[in-house]
Parts: sequence; C-alpha cells; structure tokens
Amino acid sequence: MQQENILLARIDNRLVHGQVGMTWVNTLNANLVVVANDDVAQDSVQQNLMEMVIPETTGIRFFTIEKTIKVIDKSIPSQHILLVIRTPQDALKLIEGGVKVDTLNVGNLHFAEGKKQLSETVSVDEDDIATFKKLHELGVKLEVQGIPNEGKKDLMELLKKA
Repeated sequence: MQQENILLARIDNRLVHGQVGMTWVNTLNANLVVVANDDVAQDSVQQNLMEMVIPETTGIRFFTIEKTIKVIDKSIPSQHILLVIRTPQDALKLIEGGVKVDTLNVGNLHFAEGKKQLSETVSVDEDDIATFKKLHELGVKLEVQGIPNEGKKDLMELLKKA
C-alpha cells in the first residue's frame, strides 16, 4: 500500500524541470517535492536550477536514496509529496528499502544507443527492462504518462510490443 502522503512517485531522468515543477505540482496540489538522487543530493548547482522551476509555495528536498528510505515515512500528514526519481534502478532501491509506492509514473527516460523506444518519451535498455520486470513482480503498477492530461499507458504492455 502506498504511503498516504506520497501523491505521485515519478521516474524522470531530467528530475525536476518545468513540466514537473509546475504542471505536476499544481495538478497534484503537492506542497513538497522530494528528489531522491545520490548525485543531486551533493550538487548545489543542480539543486538551484530545480528550485527555480517550482512554485514558491512548494518546498523541495534533495535526498540520497538511502536518506529517502530513512526519512520519507517520517513525513507529516500535511506534507503532500511528489517523489521524483531519476532511474528505474533507484526506484527499485527505494521500494526494496521500504518506501511504500504501489504505482510508478514513468515520465521520461531518454533515448540513447542500445535502447528500445517504448513511447515518445520512454526508452529502455536491458537493465531497465529487467528492473521494470522486478518492480512489476513486486506488485508495482507502472504507468507511462508525460503530463497529467495525457492518457496513461501500461509500461508492461508496451514492453511486450517492443
């Protein structure tokens, strides 16, 4: 069962950008964005860029994967959280570490050499496919959706066609 105050857990290799910072935050009525990423947790330049694209009324925290696992369940009920994760592998670490997420929104995974394109915004390599299959086996629903008003697509169905 998903932790009540996690409104959405999103995989997006861009993490927080205009689409996430404004569209998703406003649609969900989130008042806190948690970025779970080891690199960004140590990079003030990336943090500052991400802080610029969220509304002033919304808080943002940058945690390592390990710290996210330790603190996310200590959040208070008034915190309405958009959890943003860079990779499916990081999402798996969070869930295996005890973060309660029953649905993952897969927003953007860039195309690169050796990747299969599943949708306009999602491309995967063999490691990503294996990770998504493991998440699916753990009972996590995987939905491809770039923006809130776009229809959701079942990632496992897209994988079957790839």
